[in-house]
Amino acid sequence: MTTLRTLAAWLLLTAALAAAAIEPLNFDDPAKQARYERLLHEFRCLVCQNESLASSGAGLADDLRQEVHRMVAEGKSDAEIRDYLVERYGEFVLYRPPVTTRTYLLWFGPFLLAVVGLAALVIAIRRRSRRTPPDTLDDSERERLRRVLDRHREP
Repeated sequence: MTTLRTLAAWLLLTAALAAAAIEPLNFDDPAKQARYERLLHEFRCLVCQNESLASSGAGLADDLRQEVHRMVAEGKSDAEIRDYLVERYGEFVLYRPPVTTRTYLLWFGPFLLAVVGLAALVIAIRRRSRRTPPDTLDDSERERLRRVLDRHREP
């Protein structure tokens, strides 16, 4: 039990250190600060892949945060920043990629899978409910079944 507690303590310490490793970049202008922080949530960490730049502790994410900070400070528009990062790293850098013909499967695939699964479930339920219950045995069939079972029970 002590080993488990030690492991849990180490994990918590490691997580706290990783969270503290993200150095905040600040602006004097609150509007620029808010815009910068909003932009960080729009871009994906290319290393972690499931985290935004705002929450990633990876070195590349830190570099990208600094790059976004520099561009916001230079007065670049959101579109210019987005276009620059997409041109450099591809659409994968966008945390929410745009709906285009290339991303239809990404956006609509889960819904399509859900519809197909639901249709399969409905078909299976309908087939099962259409099955007729087995006919009941008449007296001669019951007697025959009893004889067969009796034969197999005898040693």
